[in-house]
Amino acid sequence: MKTEQGIKIQLKQTFPLTIKRLGINGEGVGYFKRQVVFVPGALPGEEVVVEATKINPKFAEAKIKKIRVKSPHRVQPPCPFYEKCGGCQLQHLQYSEQLKEKRDIIIQSLERHTKLKVDNLDIRETIGMENPWGYRNKSSFQVALKNGKVLAGLYGMNSHQLIDIEHCAVQHSKTNEAVTSVKSILQDLQIPIYNEKTGNGIIRTIVARVGVETGELQVVLITTQKDLPKKEFIIEGIQKRLPKVKSIVQNINGEKTSLIFGEETLALAGEEFIQETLGDLQFELSARTFFQLNPIQTVKLYNEVKKAAALTGKEKIVDAYCGVGTIGLWLADQAAEVRGMDVIPESIDDAKKNAKRHGFTNTKYVPGKAEEVLPKWVKKGWKPDVIVVDPPRTGLDNQLLQTILQVKPEKLIYVSCNPSTLAKDIQTLSSKYDVKYIQPVDMFPHTAHVECISQLILKKGN
Repeated sequence: MKTEQGIKIQLKQTFPLTIKRLGINGEGVGYFKRQVVFVPGALPGEEVVVEATKINPKFAEAKIKKIRVKSPHRVQPPCPFYEKCGGCQLQHLQYSEQLKEKRDIIIQSLERHTKLKVDNLDIRETIGMENPWGYRNKSSFQVALKNGKVLAGLYGMNSHQLIDIEHCAVQHSKTNEAVTSVKSILQDLQIPIYNEKTGNGIIRTIVARVGVETGELQVVLITTQKDLPKKEFIIEGIQKRLPKVKSIVQNINGEKTSLIFGEETLALAGEEFIQETLGDLQFELSARTFFQLNPIQTVKLYNEVKKAAALTGKEKIVDAYCGVGTIGLWLADQAAEVRGMDVIPESIDDAKKNAKRHGFTNTKYVPGKAEEVLPKWVKKGWKPDVIVVDPPRTGLDNQLLQTILQVKPEKLIYVSCNPSTLAKDIQTLSSKYDVKYIQPVDMFPHTAHVECISQLILKKGN
């Protein structure tokens, strides 16, 4: 059927396609008869034959049938579960090239969502990892029973098939070892495994976390109920097989939900938390504490924040979305005062403890939304020189954007994990702020995720 746009792609239609770039989810992007086509697994520069799998009004999705011209940067993914799992999207692309493509994803977002002259912006080379494998300090693997065998892993791409992952290539070796051991203990003791369809069974998820610098290990069993059969034997088995385990915890989540954690957490053995070190700072990580998943790159990321803040010791800093205080504490030794806020009260308690443990007396943490707390401080005559934001993927709350434009700190350091929302927020802020530079950092090698730090400076005369 003909439309004004020309001929529409039909479902299951096969056609040739040249891949122009990578999309924000790591898929190849090409154009057929002026329609956008997304092709998972295809790389820029490749000529492929594809089959349309999904038709949307504005774009089509397709799968590769044949690669006619292969990218010189295509490599064999080392992970045997890569094709099925969907946890990583770029293992088939040479690592040095992943870093270039991630920078390009930021450029594309800025071109799409801002009116800035992107060619004139200082967008730096992506800071990568020397060894981009085995970097994740925490795994959350769902558990299932199939033909009497306990499986633990992730759900496959666009499916509800649990992939039993024996060894995850991006997970730290200690978390891999922990999951394998716990799986085998549950199997030996015949502990009832949760079945999503029937709602029967007890063990839902195995969470393992390691302190990369300290070597301390935490195992969390997420269960549907408080009563855990053969509890002593489970604990004994874990301690025997994993002598490094410092914390064994049970979390109860009886809801029908995709959320991993429930509200109630019980310490089964050892401590309630493990220790981790970032640079000169030590942190206590309890089962539900949010903490960066790649500590090696986190140090690089925070050092870039410090560089962008360029502190002299006189500045008043706001750490919005402060969490347990990591970024603010990273800057506290070079600032006059750091104030942070977060909507999660437990995080604020942790931030206060962390500041106290490190002997900082120039910090203040309060629960609440930045857009509500900040105007109150300004009203009382406390105005920040630097605001650091590290928002969730949804970007900055519109009210906070307006607050920043009213408060007008000299410097805004924006730590972003989503180039699209970063670009939209930069467009809003561009009425009063210039983007001095953007520094991408690869926090999650072999995935399409890209983090970056943007330094925004108040325009003269504002």
